[in-house]
Amino acid sequence: MEINKKITEALMKMQFIKRYEELSKNFNAERTPSNKRLIYIDGEEVMEMIQEMGYDAIFDSKEKFYKIKEEKINEYVFGVHIILQDGMVDIVWVVKDNDELILGSPWGTYSRRLINSSYRIKKPIFGTYDDLEEILKITFFMYEDFKRALIAN
Repeated sequence: MEINKKITEALMKMQFIKRYEELSKNFNAERTPSNKRLIYIDGEEVMEMIQEMGYDAIFDSKEKFYKIKEEKINEYVFGVHIILQDGMVDIVWVVKDNDELILGSPWGTYSRRLINSSYRIKKPIFGTYDDLEEILKITFFMYEDFKRALIAN
């Protein structure tokens, strides 16, 4: 499945692959082996973290992810889903263009679609709330860059 051309251009412009690879390498299994991962998470602490970074979120208890409040800019509606499972972070950016969904896949699929189907970037791994906070700060910074890049197209 191909990524929408506008999305592809925005991802390339903001150097998504390079930045996601760096995040993955900085928060990897060597740094945080499976027995050191933060598996049981205090949802209130995560919500506070997200709010302190300037975002409103709710926890979808059925699907088990944090959903950042959608934001409308020009013809686009942007959203973020944060999935925390087994000490790993998975991010899904959601973008609608005039109510048509043009992006809604996990970050890990972008590299396979932009480079080739066998190219994989591993999810960032965390063992502490400090690690998680740093990962979220980086992903939100990337999110803001992505929105600017898409709007500028």
